[in-house]
Amino acid sequence: MKKPKIKSIPYEDFVDNESLEQMVKELNEGGANVFLGALDDVINWGRSNSLWPLTFATSCCGIEFMSLGAARYDMARFGFEVARASPRQADMIMVCGTITNKMAPVLKRLYDQMADPKYVVAVGGCAVSGGPFKKSYHVLNGVDKILPVDVYIPGCPPRPEAFYYGLMQLQRKVKVEKFFGGVNKKEKRDE
Repeated sequence: MKKPKIKSIPYEDFVDNESLEQMVKELNEGGANVFLGALDDVINWGRSNSLWPLTFATSCCGIEFMSLGAARYDMARFGFEVARASPRQADMIMVCGTITNKMAPVLKRLYDQMADPKYVVAVGGCAVSGGPFKKSYHVLNGVDKILPVDVYIPGCPPRPEAFYYGLMQLQRKVKVEKFFGGVNKKEKRDE
């Protein structure tokens, strides 16, 4: 079984659709027939272009996330505009800001309430590694200690363009998953 390998994409290749399509073809050469492969592409295209975020904003990164919804950055053109307040209606959780040890169980409970497949985006230095509070006794040094993180967006706080880059990386990750084939809803197949 060939496992998908997600490699980072340099900024120059970001606008080159041919190299992205070639990369997806290489990832899909795992033995799925043409019909399932095409159906996978259609389903994953729909899933990747309609990711609904559950915002978990605890500090200044939340303000930057709010600016994405304004007219200047307009996250609706990428399919992220339906920010949900309920974990049962969200596809991904955006952890924006500092996570204290007291807040970690609440975040874990929200993640557990989300339906599969679910994704986690760590936004800002505090969510990625603890940020300026790294040596503090009360701050979790990275949300990856309690949740499986799919995309990291560094910065203190990150600019809206960095948000978009990270969310487009998550879209690419969703597009290359197998919905019907060997991997369904991020579960591994028995070998």
